[in-house]
Amino acid sequence: MSDTEIKEIFIDDNHEFLNQQGMFYKEFPSDYRQIRYFTLLVVQKAPPEIKEINLLEQQVSELIKNAVKHGNKNDINKKVKVWYLFDKESARLIVEDEGEGFKELEKWNEFNRKRTECFVNQDFENMATYVSFRTKESDDNDGGNALFAAVEYWNDGVVFTNKKNCIAVKKKFPQKRHGVEIG
Repeated sequence: MSDTEIKEIFIDDNHEFLNQQGMFYKEFPSDYRQIRYFTLLVVQKAPPEIKEINLLEQQVSELIKNAVKHGNKNDINKKVKVWYLFDKESARLIVEDEGEGFKELEKWNEFNRKRTECFVNQDFENMATYVSFRTKESDDNDGGNALFAAVEYWNDGVVFTNKKNCIAVKKKFPQKRHGVEIG
């Protein structure tokens, strides 16, 4: 195994990313058809320096989508709560649903560890086993891809509460001066 870091999702009710103080807040019904609109309401607060040509919007959308689909099971009567804070250096979000929580999180972390090891070791034969993470509740469109992307995009970390129905994420953006990355 090389020096490549295997990223995992942590479980910690007391993690600093879960501190909502000073953050903006929105609450949405679990209406799958409105996810794009809800996402735009959140992302509009981001300064242009960090919008990254729709990557931020895509990642925020995935977090809301997972809360609506997997957490609240598309129950329009259940809410998705979103806290968010953006500045030129970082983006931080907390998304909470009213569901039972991601019961398979530890299994997902282990799956991701094995998947990453196969990739780093260029073991493409065994990597085929780790293309898609599925649970008993997965449908044809599920496969854990949103979480694989999340641990890469949210480069400062991904944390769930102990109940696993609330996720907190943070991304640090490279600083630029006159269009050139610094630091």
